[in-house]
Amino acid sequence: MKGYRRQALWIAYILHRVSGLLLALFLPVHFYVLALALHDQTALDEVLHWTQNPLVKFAEFGLVFLLAVHFFGGLRLMAMEWLPWSDHQKTYAAASAAIAFLISGSFLLSAI
Repeated sequence: MKGYRRQALWIAYILHRVSGLLLALFLPVHFYVLALALHDQTALDEVLHWTQNPLVKFAEFGLVFLLAVHFFGGLRLMAMEWLPWSDHQKTYAAASAAIAFLISGSFLLSAI
C-alpha cells in the first residue's frame, strides 16, 4: 500500500466518499417506506414492527454514523478550501470521526 494511503486525511477522504455512496443507496429504501406511509397503512405497520429488531437498531446506528461522518467530512472539505493549511488538519479529521462515532453511539444507546 502506498504511503499516502496510510495518512489520516486520505482515510477521511475515503470515509467521506463511501459514506456519501452508502447514504445515496439508502435513499430509495427511505422513499419506499415514506410511500408506504401514504398508501398502505398495514404494510407500514409491518415495516415499523420489523424496525424493532436489534439488528435493525444496529443498522440505524450505522446509518447515523454514515450521516455524521459525511457531515463532518463535508465541513472538513470546506475548511480545506476556505481556510489556510495548518498541521492540525489531521487532528481535525480524527476529531470529526470521533464526534461522528459519539453522535451515532448516543443514538444507538437511546434506541436500545
